[in-house]
Amino acid sequence: MPEGVPERIRAAVLSVAGGRWPAVLDLGAGTGRIGLPFVAAGDNYTGVDLSFGMLREFPRRARLAQCRARLAQCNGEALPFRDGAFDVVLLISVVGAVRGWRRLLAEGRRVTRGDGAIVVGKTVGPADGVDARMKERLAAILEDLGVPAEEKKSGKGLAWLESVAAEKRVEVAASWNAERSPRAFLDRKPTGAKFSELPADVRNEALRRLTAWAQSTFGSLDAPHSEPYTFELTIFRFSGDHE
Repeated sequence: MPEGVPERIRAAVLSVAGGRWPAVLDLGAGTGRIGLPFVAAGDNYTGVDLSFGMLREFPRRARLAQCRARLAQCNGEALPFRDGAFDVVLLISVVGAVRGWRRLLAEGRRVTRGDGAIVVGKTVGPADGVDARMKERLAAILEDLGVPAEEKKSGKGLAWLESVAAEKRVEVAASWNAERSPRAFLDRKPTGAKFSELPADVRNEALRRLTAWAQSTFGSLDAPHSEPYTFELTIFRFSGDHE
């Protein structure tokens, strides 16, 4: 993310709390790309993640910023917090990435105060952009190689949240332009969690086919394409006690 975008996301999240000093839970905090501005500002912030390796990087970055982070390694489907412990629960690029999204969201709701909010965030790029087209082509290649298409879980999760929330609204927290290239996508993909779990021969063949397609489609793997991006927050506000 460009400099300043995480700070704008923080400001948008804090505005959800309506002026109070909220207790914020970042469910899937990772290395702190979203959470660090909260920590740097001294907010009442708690970050959790299942990956110890990612959480280990968070305090290193926090020390560089001369601040301390409150972090916990735990499974988001069984959070070690009391009911209603947080005013705002953040789910940034998490809902579509977990298998047990129902348990994850139920736990998120449990630890959200009765009239608090769950905020789901994601980066939104152009539907016809380089990354979007590369992802679409890779999915088709993997399906041809016998890899089942991934289930779209984020839509189901958002629908469930909307069914139990008193209010839903969408807010754009930040906008920016970014340069994308087929080469950058090809360099990133091997480290993706789901892709890296595939057999080596499938990964290699998929990348070979994708590289050939990208070369033919874009003309150059390295030519930069400037594309518009936004960071979108979907805010689910609740009312009263838990059901």
